[in-house]
Amino acid sequence: MGDAERRGAGAKQMTARDYSQLVGREICDALARTDEQQVETLLDMIEAAGCIFVGGAGRSLMMMQAFAMRLMHIGFDSYVVGETTTPAITANDLLIAGSGSGRTRMTLALVEAAAARGARTAVITGHPDSPLAAAADHCLHLHAPVVFVNAERPTRQPPGTLFEQSLLAQGDAMILMLMHRRGTTEEHIRRRHTKFE
Repeated sequence: MGDAERRGAGAKQMTARDYSQLVGREICDALARTDEQQVETLLDMIEAAGCIFVGGAGRSLMMMQAFAMRLMHIGFDSYVVGETTTPAITANDLLIAGSGSGRTRMTLALVEAAAARGARTAVITGHPDSPLAAAADHCLHLHAPVVFVNAERPTRQPPGTLFEQSLLAQGDAMILMLMHRRGTTEEHIRRRHTKFE
């Protein structure tokens, strides 16, 4: 039996569109369960902060970098932990860390270091009962837990992927909410967008 026959045996052959729609549905299903008050609280923390720092590891860090960039576009002083131009965090600032598992040691160390300097801390995670969530001042729970046992997985994608996609989408949704709160227009964003391209 060839590869194509094995893939199609006992099930309808999925098309590229089927896979794309599966991914979209999974993200929508995950974000539909987000607690709105948790989101509003995080937005309040962002608006009250002097500077916003973001951190994470692996692909979660990439999603947080995108969020930091958009925060800068809409007028916030935002930085990515670990970059050479990132300043010291102070008691007036906020660290937002993203971690699907809530157990990444390096990310936990960031939260602990920020808290030791008096900064407020928030975590976006798929596991609100994790050590990372317990260490932070605030937890935003995304219903896309990182699990490896097939029977418990809410996704057909590789482990961690749905959380990372949801993290990016939730970040963009929060940017829209902040734009509405602050009266930010696309023209404001255009003025702050890089001109080196």
